[in-house]
Amino acid sequence: MIPIRHPSLTKDHEKFIELVDELSRRFIEPVADKIDRENYYPREVIRELGKNGVLAPVLPREYGGYGMDILGTALSIEVISRYSGSMGILTEVQGFLVTDAFYTYGNKQMKEELVPKLARGELIGSFALSEPCCGSDAAAIETRAERRGGEWVINGKKMWITQGLYADVYIVFTRTGPKEARHKAITAFLVRRNKCIEASPINVMGIRGTGTSELTFNDCVVGDDDVVGKVNEGFKIAMEALNLGRIAVASVTLGLAEAALTELLEWVRNRRAFDQPMTNLEWIQFQLADMMAYIETMRSIVYDAALHFDRKYEDYYAFASIAKLAAVLLGMDVIRRAVQLTGAYGVWSNSKLNRIYRDAKLMEIGEGTNEVQRMVIYKWLSKYLG
Repeated sequence: MIPIRHPSLTKDHEKFIELVDELSRRFIEPVADKIDRENYYPREVIRELGKNGVLAPVLPREYGGYGMDILGTALSIEVISRYSGSMGILTEVQGFLVTDAFYTYGNKQMKEELVPKLARGELIGSFALSEPCCGSDAAAIETRAERRGGEWVINGKKMWITQGLYADVYIVFTRTGPKEARHKAITAFLVRRNKCIEASPINVMGIRGTGTSELTFNDCVVGDDDVVGKVNEGFKIAMEALNLGRIAVASVTLGLAEAALTELLEWVRNRRAFDQPMTNLEWIQFQLADMMAYIETMRSIVYDAALHFDRKYEDYYAFASIAKLAAVLLGMDVIRRAVQLTGAYGVWSNSKLNRIYRDAKLMEIGEGTNEVQRMVIYKWLSKYLG
């Protein structure tokens, strides 16, 4: 694999990379094809990562994490994604979107009872935001929580929910006011798996084995103690989680691009064309050089965005969108070239490049499409236009 080197990395980061790579070789690499081919949910792998603090590395060790910073978490997702994009997304959802949200915004009971079990992989969590009506326009969600007596009753549908099929707990974003209020009337709730939740599988082209589902909530009853954060302030929780998620998706794409180039290098090293090794062809050399340049550009942009979070810069959110947009555009180009240069092998259903290409395509959509990232970036940029 391509070495991970960057001036921003500390000795602790480098040691952590070695741990994550060792775990990935032991537990992820042997089942990576099975995850994709059989739509296999790797429950035991999640537990193994959790035992070692890799599912939610940013949490303190006493909560089941590794005590890393955001950059360290991005590195772990990058390394895992070299072996399986699906596992990269599963660690992102379990760690960034669910566990960190409960840790940051949850009450004492959530923090003490749920967070360590989620971080260790003993419980599976799911982040239920998107709906059939509303993907990019999250402020328009229709799932509703109505106050009845001293309880809340949730009804509605969620769509494209990672780990929805297998989750023990859900963080569910609901409308708790008029639809006209948009983001000002959205509340997040902890909902434990029970008979009021119907989960239906959704088959997707890539990132398979992640338990993607449609969820239907039928009169799910929750209490005030199940409110995550405050009533009508759930949209902030969703956006903060997605900001972290955008760095994670950029890291997944970086790992996938590195894996694609590694596969291509192995291919051209052993191939001959026109009576000479393929590596003798200047056009091939230039393609490889471009791809390496793109990967190192991605690395700098992704790590820089993570450092914006770690140093608490006020425009961290814009750099998360920049990282996500730039990484998927450059990464998709790297992966597309790898498929093209390997010819029929690249589109063969049994090739790793085929899986990488399908996984990477979903990175242009998850945690906000390319178009949404451009909206965020322009809104930030417009402050400087006068």
